[in-house]
Amino acid sequence: MGILTGKKILIAGIASERSIATGIADAMYQQGAELAFTYLNEKLKSRVEKVAERCGSTLLYPCDVASDEQIKDLFTDLAQEWPKFDGFVHAIGFAPKETLVGDYVNAVTREGFQVAHDISSYSFVAMAKEARPYLNEKSSLITLTYLGAERALPNYNVMGLAKASLEANVRYMAASLGREDIRVNAISAGPIRTLAAAGISNFRKMLTQFERAAAIKRCVTIEEVGGSAAFLASDLAAAVTGQVLHVDNGFSITTMPGTETEEE
Repeated sequence: MGILTGKKILIAGIASERSIATGIADAMYQQGAELAFTYLNEKLKSRVEKVAERCGSTLLYPCDVASDEQIKDLFTDLAQEWPKFDGFVHAIGFAPKETLVGDYVNAVTREGFQVAHDISSYSFVAMAKEARPYLNEKSSLITLTYLGAERALPNYNVMGLAKASLEANVRYMAASLGREDIRVNAISAGPIRTLAAAGISNFRKMLTQFERAAAIKRCVTIEEVGGSAAFLASDLAAAVTGQVLHVDNGFSITTMPGTETEEE
């Protein structure tokens, strides 16, 4: 038996085999969870189907989180199969590509700012609002953030602000839902080659700098993030809520990248 045996969990945000959400789905399935999935559009549906198939699931639902109606329909439809379930993973973020390059002040626009916050932050609480009547006690809601919420990173720009909003969202949601024994947490993963990351200018250089500066001198894998998410979704993390868990090989705790202690 795995640590998630008997749990029913919805996964939202798979875009490809390299998605962090894919690593999370695989880890949760290996730990015994029963899974359902969302897909953004028909183009991505086949990719999500492949992951769902190997996780033993036929529960796939369309959902564009920019639409309140689609979010509501998602949970209404899911309730036909799962009258009650144990949480969801929100692995969703977006900002217009032109806002993710160059000088932040020059690149930011009103529309880009609104879109980034709507899709990357508001959608998490919007999903929680509609899911709330169907959640069991000890449910776990998990989202994905990034160090750009805490530090100014080149080219991350408006997405950093959206992730900072998302992290605040986690805390307020945890306080609101805690009385129902529902936990809310975020994972701040190190940079990983995903479709979303491909939209960030000079991302490969970021990976090189990350490897030099991290306490453990390598990049993070989707499998490692998946293992941490499985823990947060399990009853082993029953007292953990409102937290941002850094899964980044210690990058967030280091300074002066590339320096080594030398004998004088």
